[in-house]
Amino acid sequence: MYIDYDVADAIANITLNRPEAANAQNTALLDELDAAWTRAADDPDVTVILLRANGKHFSAGHDLNVDDPVPDKITLELMYQHESRRYLEYSLRWRNVPKPSIAAVQGRCIAGGLLLCWPCDLIVAADNALFSDPVVLMGIGGVEYHGHTWELGARKAKEILFTGRPLTADEAERTGMVNRVVPRDELDTETRTLAEQIAKMPPFALRQAKRAVNQTLDIQGFYAAIQSVFDIHQTGHGNALSVSGYPVLVSLDDMKATIK
Repeated sequence: MYIDYDVADAIANITLNRPEAANAQNTALLDELDAAWTRAADDPDVTVILLRANGKHFSAGHDLNVDDPVPDKITLELMYQHESRRYLEYSLRWRNVPKPSIAAVQGRCIAGGLLLCWPCDLIVAADNALFSDPVVLMGIGGVEYHGHTWELGARKAKEILFTGRPLTADEAERTGMVNRVVPRDELDTETRTLAEQIAKMPPFALRQAKRAVNQTLDIQGFYAAIQSVFDIHQTGHGNALSVSGYPVLVSLDDMKATIK
């Protein structure tokens, strides 16, 4: 079990619990996480969903030491099917759950980690949080749920992608990606207090407010952009497969260095 789940005072607490791997995402973790989101969405006693993580880091992204069964031949078709389900469809589904959601982020939130916090309605970051998407190093133009432009603005998004450098919690707050920054040792308390405040609001009104904002973004092109950029992401995998036969073009040690 990689996900802890409990409900208290109308708040569903979903906790990533793979701290020994910096909450890196294998297939089992993502499937358990999706099941937890569905459980919270369907529970009439839940008004607010709180996503958090045990350990030093929120998430190191996709697991580069993945222990999932690997087919004899990796093809773009297989990769497309896997990623469209677990990296794109899951994130979009979590974004559209008709209940307010809050992510509490500490430490590193790398690449695939963004696919977990960006779908949430609010993000509270510890002052030691660092957000990054270094996958251009892998010959790919950004993670599968490409919210960069919406979350950061066009020029900041390009800077983060072109350089691979992490965005600090304070920078993320200035761009509007993060709602507030709190001391690391106050992250759980501050996030819980915010969730309790929201949980006192009328659930149907919260649903209407969330739907209004999300639909406005969709009218502006969010949903179509996310879908189309996912296909651009897959061309990066296709190029990597044609060059090296495997989607990772840099050493695992180089990528692991980003979470130290």
